[in-house]
Amino acid sequence: MTDEQRLVYNEVMEAALNNKGGVFFVYGYGGTRKTFLWRALCAGGVTAHSRFGISINVMEDSICSRIKLGSDLAELLIRAKLIIWDEAPMTHRHCFEALDKSLKDVMRLLHVGNAELPFGGKVVVFGGDFRQTLPVVSKGSRADVVAAYLCSSYLWSFCKVLRLTKNMRLQVGSSSDQKYAIPNGSWRLEMDVTNPIKTLVDVTYPDLLAQLWNPEYLQQRAILVPTHEIVESVNKYVLSLIKKDERIYLSYDEVCSDDRGTGDGDIHSTEFLNSIKCVGLPNHQLKLKVGAMVMLLRSIDQLRGLCNGTRLIVTDLGARVIRCTVLTSSHKGDRVHIARLTLTPSDTSTFQ
Repeated sequence: MTDEQRLVYNEVMEAALNNKGGVFFVYGYGGTRKTFLWRALCAGGVTAHSRFGISINVMEDSICSRIKLGSDLAELLIRAKLIIWDEAPMTHRHCFEALDKSLKDVMRLLHVGNAELPFGGKVVVFGGDFRQTLPVVSKGSRADVVAAYLCSSYLWSFCKVLRLTKNMRLQVGSSSDQKYAIPNGSWRLEMDVTNPIKTLVDVTYPDLLAQLWNPEYLQQRAILVPTHEIVESVNKYVLSLIKKDERIYLSYDEVCSDDRGTGDGDIHSTEFLNSIKCVGLPNHQLKLKVGAMVMLLRSIDQLRGLCNGTRLIVTDLGARVIRCTVLTSSHKGDRVHIARLTLTPSDTSTFQ
């Protein structure tokens, strides 16, 4: 550990082992090894929505539906010493507040005073980078996005901010970090969003670093994420590098009945429906090759490590089943089978 990581580790562990309670926010940009710190503090983890039973569409009065008095989950949380929530700035504040209300209800059974403490007196550590993406609010204004931010929650007043500033990826000398080191020459930066494959701009690393550390430089710019079209062009290019036969999987090409009985679904052709590409709805065509890397977009089986964000490599392509090898998490190297799934959008207002 660096001296900064050691200070964070000691302060969090002291609060957890001595049952002092407390809410911390570990602020560090990419490369400061927050994930390394999480692994030092705990043995593993699952998604917050799954563990706490947080609904997909949270409201101001939402609670964690799975945390019920007397349940196994409630007993687990009572015994838990530490809760770590990574990438907190990207999560809607209502998720944190739902957990806060549920933990207060559970922990007051041990002591009535716990109902007045944030998260019922549990030690909670948030992590993330304030310069990354804010919570996504569907059809929301700038004010709606700011209101959904963690810093807008009543819980933020209880947070103690701990900072990580040393970028470990840029430290030359450690064999494990050599692949992240920036050479003394030029650093190539892909800037053309119309053709992300080509490298068009060369800038020297010291000049770029000086700009990125300048607060005024960051305040005048926004971080843009690629559109679906750009992602598809990148995927198509990467797939073309694999010299193996391609297999195409198609979604179901039938229209669901209209619940209102108006028959509106019959006015659109199957070809038009299959051409729709939007958030929350998978593309009609999925092209894969043996050797391609893929990432799960849904949690399928947590016990086997098949959660949202898990990366895998395709080893066999069947008619209805794909065989893959897990590349990440504690299940790295496990062989799994992924069958066809029925996906229902959680936010149906997108398609109305």
